[in-house]
Amino acid sequence: MPTSLFRLVVSAATTTNTDTNPAVSKYFYNLQAGHRTGAVTTIPSTSFTDDTGTAVASNLTTATANDGYYYLFVNGVLQQSNLFTVSTNGSQVVISKTSTVPVSAPITLAVNNFAPTSTSTTTVTT
Repeated sequence: MPTSLFRLVVSAATTTNTDTNPAVSKYFYNLQAGHRTGAVTTIPSTSFTDDTGTAVASNLTTATANDGYYYLFVNGVLQQSNLFTVSTNGSQVVISKTSTVPVSAPITLAVNNFAPTSTSTTTVTT
């Protein structure tokens, strides 16, 4: 009897579920003349209030590298990201080109972070 070759047939199906897990922190401030020097405004973190109206006692939440970003609104207008910086430890926000922004104008900082998680299940049938 001649030799025969057997083929093994394997079939697999994978299901992946991903959760983005967003975490958003919002901070509010009204421009104070004492925080502006020329066209640059430097706002200490303790000058902000949080989403509940409570004064920030320490540093602001910072955006996570590769999984977070900032939105800054001055007087309700979204600002370009190259016009402001948030310090690496969240101790202050520096905004450039604010010489024409009126005192008491509302400034809102939104910090958006994501902690994505994924789980996969593979079912193999032969």
